[in-house]
Amino acid sequence: MSELASSLMATGWLASFRRLAMASRGRLRFRRDEQNKGCSTIVWLGLFAQVFVAQPAAAQSVLFEGARVIVGDGSPAIEDGAFLVVGGVITRVGRRAAVAAPAGATRIDLSGKTVMPAIISAHVHPGFQRGLVYSPENFTRETIMGDLNRELYFGVSTVMSLGIEKGDVMYQIRADQAAGRLGGARLLLAGRGIGAPNTGPAAREYAGIAYEVSTEDQARSAAQELAAKRVNTIKIWVDDRGGRAPSLPIKLSSLIIEEGHRLGLTVTAHVFYHKDADELAAAGINAFAHLVRDAVMSDALITTMISKGIYVMPNIGTPELVTHSSTPTWFDEPYLAGLLRDTQPAEVIARVRNAFSSRDAATAERGQKNYAIQQKSVAKLSAAGARVILGCDTGIKDNFFGYAEQKELELMVGAGMTPSEVIVAATSRSAEFLGTTDRGSLVPGKRADFLVLDANPLDDIRNTRRIEKMYLVGAEVDRAALKASFTKNAGN
Repeated sequence: MSELASSLMATGWLASFRRLAMASRGRLRFRRDEQNKGCSTIVWLGLFAQVFVAQPAAAQSVLFEGARVIVGDGSPAIEDGAFLVVGGVITRVGRRAAVAAPAGATRIDLSGKTVMPAIISAHVHPGFQRGLVYSPENFTRETIMGDLNRELYFGVSTVMSLGIEKGDVMYQIRADQAAGRLGGARLLLAGRGIGAPNTGPAAREYAGIAYEVSTEDQARSAAQELAAKRVNTIKIWVDDRGGRAPSLPIKLSSLIIEEGHRLGLTVTAHVFYHKDADELAAAGINAFAHLVRDAVMSDALITTMISKGIYVMPNIGTPELVTHSSTPTWFDEPYLAGLLRDTQPAEVIARVRNAFSSRDAATAERGQKNYAIQQKSVAKLSAAGARVILGCDTGIKDNFFGYAEQKELELMVGAGMTPSEVIVAATSRSAEFLGTTDRGSLVPGKRADFLVLDANPLDDIRNTRRIEKMYLVGAEVDRAALKASFTKNAGN
């Protein structure tokens, strides 16, 4: 345990955070709501980045009662439910009448609300966008932390940065979070992804980031270097990037998969062509970061994915954008639009709005045909019981943190999944894939990471945006302070 974490537990949160604030020449904000007495909210506001760190009192017991509880594992919601949290961990869940509060416990009435696990996102790319500027020069600790705090504001507790990472700054952030020194949505990472020469991430801003391999020795060495850095998965790009570059041969992809597994790591693939997905599935890939996009996924491929336990991210938010030549109705949906206004400058939102109307009808029509292919694949995957998880390419230009995830949930339902299936994909199943087995569902033994919603997302998945409160390890996130920080640092 880190010195700071030990200090937090031994001497209390406030004194430790005051020492941290003085050392960093920042300021501390602490709030204790009367109605939530016993459940504290802490937000550290530094000079450049805003981070949330929660450390509940070791023996603190809190009974949350009266809400509809969506467990996140696909089981029926518990009406008039209750769950007991002790030291930030859920110990009991059930109907309110069946969950008693121990002596001295704090009781929080959530009658009329719906509770669900915090969202988990398996495909993000932090650090490149500050306001209108999308650039590798933005890839700093402050920018990355701003992105992770936006995820928190939208209800996302945990993210996986998937292969577009420069230097060691993300490793440092991950280590600081693990030690209790830093907050934001918890960051997992894939380090630098692997591809054939010029086959890595598409945008020019990402040039030089990926490992470029053309021999077995290079492929094996890249996997070993990533394992030495303790990445959470290995990312590979296998397609020809629209004819720009050579594909990664299946011989090298298979070697990376085999070496990754030998080193105890999963391997996640960026795919485009159905042929590549067939070969990768046979070779033992663990996850697809996208659907195939040249055809509807075949029954045979889906059967292989299910039999081998391969996870798949629909990642349909970006393809859906290019189906519009005028502003889509979802862009002005009050709760989604409100969250976007809270977290992004007006000029950035205006650029996105203008992009819809500047797209010609022929381009939108081609986009609609391509998007229909992917919608059909989502429906087939869902009907077959495939392991669908949440991943949105969050952080590519104007694909905003937190916003992308909330929009993707709606699109997944539109493609044929039920709200319950989407919630499972975005919580417990994503946690399962990432190996974060301490979170993702509201069951005994899991962290108390959850959202308090003003309406039921099982009735309308868009209600996941109606966040009244968010809790991490049983402590409330100060979303008002986060919102204020986004306004103050509008260029971040």
